[in-house]
Amino acid sequence: MSPAKITIKKNDNSLHITSSGDWFHQSIGTIYNQLKQFDINPQTLSVTWDFSSMEKLDTSGIMVIIEFMRRFDASRVTFTYVGMKPDHQRMFLFYRKNFINAIPNTTNKNSIFQIIGKAFINISQGFIEFNHFIGINAYQFWLSILRPSLFRFKAIIKHLSSSGLQALPIVGLTSFLVGLVIAYQSAEQLKQFGASIFIVEMVSISVFRELAPMISAIVVAGRSASAYTAEIGIMKITEEIDAMQTMGFEPHRFLVIPRIIALMLAMPLIIFFADMMGIFGGMLIAKGQLGLTFSEFIARLHTEVPIKHILIGLIKAPFFGLIIALIGCFRGFQVTGSTDSIGKYTTISVVNASFWVIAINALISVILTELGI
Repeated sequence: MSPAKITIKKNDNSLHITSSGDWFHQSIGTIYNQLKQFDINPQTLSVTWDFSSMEKLDTSGIMVIIEFMRRFDASRVTFTYVGMKPDHQRMFLFYRKNFINAIPNTTNKNSIFQIIGKAFINISQGFIEFNHFIGINAYQFWLSILRPSLFRFKAIIKHLSSSGLQALPIVGLTSFLVGLVIAYQSAEQLKQFGASIFIVEMVSISVFRELAPMISAIVVAGRSASAYTAEIGIMKITEEIDAMQTMGFEPHRFLVIPRIIALMLAMPLIIFFADMMGIFGGMLIAKGQLGLTFSEFIARLHTEVPIKHILIGLIKAPFFGLIIALIGCFRGFQVTGSTDSIGKYTTISVVNASFWVIAINALISVILTELGI
């Protein structure tokens, strides 16, 4: 490989540059430093660059040539180049055409006001789009009520199975472990005050009202919201949704409404199952730690714990199912034409669904407490 060389000859009002050798990235550093130190005389009117002696040229060499030519353009001198080989010229013209005129300054950080402003705009835009999405589906649901034949009952049953029945093992195990832990921690404290019998009320009320509904909803959000987003997102990437619209099928009625109905029907059943598993975990600890038999636990549960606590947890269920399904489907429709966006919006849907489940649970709990229920 011949080393890259450059020769600069100055005349009265002109400049002649000759390039030779192999202008590769291995040897272009010296040439680049030499050109950086070169100053253009203000009296120079024309520049000629001769490439006839240049043997080989790669991208690095082209970048150096273009960068130096930009200095001539800034100085408003007449510039010509000669002797460039056809393959070199094709590369040169392509890179010169697509050369970035200004590299963005990535070191400048936005001010706190810009960051807050951008975040507020993004949140506002997302809120508007989400409300628009809710409006479309509310309209399609109303049309389906007016014409029950529009309901896709087979799809609803399918989603009941995938989002409800198949979620029972993980929901049941999670609730069982939570009931186990709550009872174990409570038993250790109640022993000190001789009030071991109150473990029944402590475990059952906390499981019925708060823990079982919220834990079930978070688990379902992780399963179903992500699944809905991925399923609809893949359909959007493969243009199945566009094909549905072309054939006259309304995608929201076919894809969103069955999932919403299925999850709203499944959530009360899932939460009731979680209630039973959580209480069973508490019963095991009560028997093992405090010597309270199953029959004694159930008898006190029947007499001392009002049924309203179970109903409060079940009342939350449809709201949880609605918000999880809406968010999962909404994020699915936001997926763009790349596989990376599926992962992005799947993650966002799970985070959003989990957050709103916790927020709605807290809001309902505060309202019911203030009402004395």
